[in-house]
Amino acid sequence: MGLQARNTASRLPSTVNDVEKAPLVVEEEADSVKDRQLSRPFYKHPLSLPIGVLVLLLTSFITHQLDFDFPFPSPKPPSGPLPKFIEEGIKQCEIIARPPPNPKPFDSKRTHSDRFVKGTKPTWLKNGTVWTGESDGTEILYGADVYIDGGVVRKIGKEEDVAELVRGKEYDEVELNGAWVTPGIVDTHSHMGVDSAPSLKGSSDTNSLHESTQPWLRSLDGFNAHDLAFNNSIAGGITTMLVLPGSAGAIGGQAFTFKPRWTYENTPQSMQVEPPYVINTHGNGSWERTGSWIHLKSASGENPSRVYSDTRMDTYYKYRKAYTQGKKIKDEQDRWCESPKTQTEPFPTNLEYEALAEVIRGKVKVNIHSYEPVDINALVRISNEFQFPIATFHHAHSLWAITDLVKQAWGPTPPAVAIFATNARYKRESYFHATEFAPKILADNGLSVIMKSDHPVLDSRYLIYEASQAHHYGLNFSQSLGSVTTHPAKAMGLDHRLGYIRPGYDADIVVWDSFPLALGATPKQTYIDGIPQIINPQVIQKPAEAQEIFPEGEWDKEIAETIATRGETDLRPKKSAKNILFQDVAAYYFDKFDVSIFENGRGDVVVQNGEITCAGKCAVEEGIDFEVIDLKGGSIAPGLISVGSYLGLMEIRGEKSTQDGIAPDILTDDGAVTDGVLVRAVDGAQFGGRDELIAYRAGVTSIVAAPQSNSLFAGLSFAFSPAAPHPLADGAIQNPTAALHISIDNSKSSVSSKFAVLRRLLLGEVAGADTELTAAMKKAAKGELTLVIMATKADVIAAVVRLKEEVGGKVKITILDGDESWLIADELAAADIGVIVAPARSYPGDWNSRRFLAGPPVTNQTLPSYLASRGVKVGLGIKEEWQARNTRYDAAWVYANSPEVFTKSSALDLVSKNLEELLGLNDDGKSVDDGKKAWVAYEGDLFGFEGRVKGVKGYGSEQVDLF
Repeated sequence: MGLQARNTASRLPSTVNDVEKAPLVVEEEADSVKDRQLSRPFYKHPLSLPIGVLVLLLTSFITHQLDFDFPFPSPKPPSGPLPKFIEEGIKQCEIIARPPPNPKPFDSKRTHSDRFVKGTKPTWLKNGTVWTGESDGTEILYGADVYIDGGVVRKIGKEEDVAELVRGKEYDEVELNGAWVTPGIVDTHSHMGVDSAPSLKGSSDTNSLHESTQPWLRSLDGFNAHDLAFNNSIAGGITTMLVLPGSAGAIGGQAFTFKPRWTYENTPQSMQVEPPYVINTHGNGSWERTGSWIHLKSASGENPSRVYSDTRMDTYYKYRKAYTQGKKIKDEQDRWCESPKTQTEPFPTNLEYEALAEVIRGKVKVNIHSYEPVDINALVRISNEFQFPIATFHHAHSLWAITDLVKQAWGPTPPAVAIFATNARYKRESYFHATEFAPKILADNGLSVIMKSDHPVLDSRYLIYEASQAHHYGLNFSQSLGSVTTHPAKAMGLDHRLGYIRPGYDADIVVWDSFPLALGATPKQTYIDGIPQIINPQVIQKPAEAQEIFPEGEWDKEIAETIATRGETDLRPKKSAKNILFQDVAAYYFDKFDVSIFENGRGDVVVQNGEITCAGKCAVEEGIDFEVIDLKGGSIAPGLISVGSYLGLMEIRGEKSTQDGIAPDILTDDGAVTDGVLVRAVDGAQFGGRDELIAYRAGVTSIVAAPQSNSLFAGLSFAFSPAAPHPLADGAIQNPTAALHISIDNSKSSVSSKFAVLRRLLLGEVAGADTELTAAMKKAAKGELTLVIMATKADVIAAVVRLKEEVGGKVKITILDGDESWLIADELAAADIGVIVAPARSYPGDWNSRRFLAGPPVTNQTLPSYLASRGVKVGLGIKEEWQARNTRYDAAWVYANSPEVFTKSSALDLVSKNLEELLGLNDDGKSVDDGKKAWVAYEGDLFGFEGRVKGVKGYGSEQVDLF
């Protein structure tokens, strides 16, 4: 049976009148008196009915003829004060009778915010390029001033428009020189404050694991007002976030909206925006409803099934059971309120399910974590069964393919869709149908698109980066900026005060160093409630081209193919050529040939049999059939290298059957067979994965993977081609034993004991031992095998430096991760120890990385730039498989925010040449022949989102794959 149309009758019977039309205070009427009279026992004579009728008729006649009042009193309500429980109940009836929140947008009449801090000086922002959010995001005011006072926007216009307001006032004046200005960034899916940084057991309050449906829980009760992520997110322009409970259960609890600005009170309560509950300071100190929106977090699919050992059938039964309880309490309350003064029991309440009663009344913004059609379909059915609207579907990797279904959810407005840009394929329900074109497809089908962080899954500081990628993959700039401002504000029920730059709206504003959707765009300053949040901001002067609006990417062909295949497109190269003439080339990043022409102009690049034979002013040999490709000011650059994930050993993180598995700990696991065994990752190599092929299409020609392990010695990594169909294909395995990977932390055994083991092995002090491990360590001590040591804490990295000094010799060591490595940068440079920074932008996710280097606008250097400036060899890596596709963007981001340290060429070295050295890919002493080197041809600027891969020549291949 098909779904019911929106607003059709519920399948559940209802005998309750519309609560919105029910009287709040009801006098006893004839029916109620009659009911009470009939409840008394009395004797019925056979003639009592006709006699009673005659008496009534006679009484009516006498009253009419004599025109006097009937002398007997009529029934009236009891005199005197009402019982306390009835008075309290009537108040509750008034509360539940309120309609769902629908506040009018604030306007210029609002001169002070409820969050205004006394003593805050007004600020006059002068001469900005202001994106207001108006006209569906198309309005841009050039050379405009913005005046903020009282915690709100007071005026937007020209200088003369503001001058009158500031007369006689003391204010701060900020000359913007045309800088971009937007509303503050709004994150509609965050766990900030409940999944705090650094992550510690004592502050882990994301999920309760007691049962699957817990609508009574509140994220406010676990909100840590001292999360290190607050300032970090402000540095990315975040001004408001909806903090959700986690997704372990079907109904995880109530969410609350906060601003990350620290308050004088230092309390979670003081950081809220329009709280749905407040303390009654004039009464008994109890919580009272304010009339603002309640928010609820729900989840479906794999998470509840995994955590509670349920099937989907179990989960949706639990949904219905919970909502049945919610409807029951709603019905009881409605009946009580039909005649409150006659009640003999207090107003019915239910701590556990009162939130679901409010859901059914339409007063709750329901946010649902859901990926697949099977789950989205079930939730749309439930919304119709219990007649409540869904505010937002979150994650929703497959929703782009079922837009008509989503529009059948209960209520006049379809749910918004909050998604990632490219974070996908980490579990089965995000694997098959995920596409980077989802934002464009959803918007084209009339749905509100929101980009979200799921912080700390993604660092919310870079939420604008999600919008930028959506723009790159086809979403227009107004919708892209709206996806992190106006759209989430509306979905959260706060668009009457947030999401726009309007008179009367909260003075939550971000001033940017470049066009906000440009790669590497960074706030110069973030204002929350009119208060500048970044003390002494470190601003990088970006070039003029970084200020320009660039068009959204054109991917019509790819989008059509995605829709036709339901997202399961064939990602393998479909066209290749040996002989190519690249025209209109603006940059060539190799030393071979005289490339001076590219410094001041553009030239050609000729490829014959897969090898570049000319660059600059080139003549094409007659008689050879060349594929001619216009790069439109693009470039030819080295193939990119990705390291840090388990690509090549793992297809889906959440599915063990798709992985090589975890290597044994040869130090602690029992068994003579594994004594001294050194695992080679190449033996578990697997090819043809979607993340690998996507990375290849993005210019990644080599991936280095080490065994998945929880032990000190992970094993030997290998380098491979992500385009190869299987391990035995030509060029598939580029280096079978690249480096020995080691992890130093306090899991299983202490850090100090692990250094003791390393010391003995490197010094050759293991008597009588002749194993694969000891042989490898002997090679390492001679400098014939690179040691890649995973470490983040400065103290641990310092111990590595001491170890190298003690061992001496030619040992080669590279640090992987290195969040705190900047603290000992000089010592690392002196010891010739390089660092692969992974991820490229640091986050204080755990105790060992809490002393991270934040980068602009907090510090004047990023971690890669600081290390490089101190003489440390630096590379860039990743953490998760899906991130490989963004390797080029990581290098471009570093360049954009550290132009004083890196050239474009040296920024590319971070993900190519430097990694070859740091990972020991050429430790065998053999140099790679120029003809075998991998390279990539880009249309447009590879250091911006405008750049696009047009051709990839893999390692050792004679073919160039064309895209």
